[in-house]
Amino acid sequence: MPVKIRLARHGRKRKPFYYIVAADSRAPRDGRYIERIGSYNPNTDPAIIDLNFEKALTWLQNGAIPTDTCRAILSYKGVLYKNHLLKGVAKGALTEEEAENKFNAWMKDKEQKIQAKAEKIQAGEKADKENRLKIEEEMNKARAEELSAKKIKEKEEATAEETADNAEDVQDEAKEEKVEEAKEEVKEKVKADETKEEVKKEEPKAEEKKEVEEKKEEPKAEEKKEVEEKKEEPKVVDKKEETKEDDKK
Repeated sequence: MPVKIRLARHGRKRKPFYYIVAADSRAPRDGRYIERIGSYNPNTDPAIIDLNFEKALTWLQNGAIPTDTCRAILSYKGVLYKNHLLKGVAKGALTEEEAENKFNAWMKDKEQKIQAKAEKIQAGEKADKENRLKIEEEMNKARAEELSAKKIKEKEEATAEETADNAEDVQDEAKEEKVEEAKEEVKEKVKADETKEEVKKEEPKAEEKKEVEEKKEEPKAEEKKEVEEKKEEPKVVDKKEETKEDDKK
């Protein structure tokens, strides 16, 4: 019964999480397995691989065949290289110490590459974050400038509207004053016309009164004149008599 080292899918939709298992090649992908030897999470960068190195090496030495993805995982973790060195030791091509030294050197180099990649990813994330922050600051600044310009424009428009309203109010007041002045002028003209008409009406009345008074005064003056004449006549007679008496003497 051939055994395969393969992935068994778990996790939710669009967030897969895999078990690295040794299973019968005839079993379904997510079905029964013989032994779980690790896990693989591709949702992070770099991907997280948790592998039991000794179990994986044992299954390889026992003839388990890894799938393409599992082969890449085992190569990444150094299981395939370790199996290759152990085969060389079995053949006598090198000693166990040499094999161990080569494997340790390879692992050290691999860890440095992994560390460099992780640092590069972190630096890229940091730069991307700084770039996004810079862009956001520029956008906020542009938005603030736009808002300030909009507020200034609104303020200017409000001031212009206020001045226009004030000008309209002044014009309306001037018009009202002109209308009131015109009304007052009309009233004064009407009053003047009324006074003229009253004067015209009073003039004949005054003339009539004058004529009546003159008519009343004429007989009085005649009577006074007659009375005076009557009073003066005896005096004239007396004077004549006196002159006669004087002549006689």
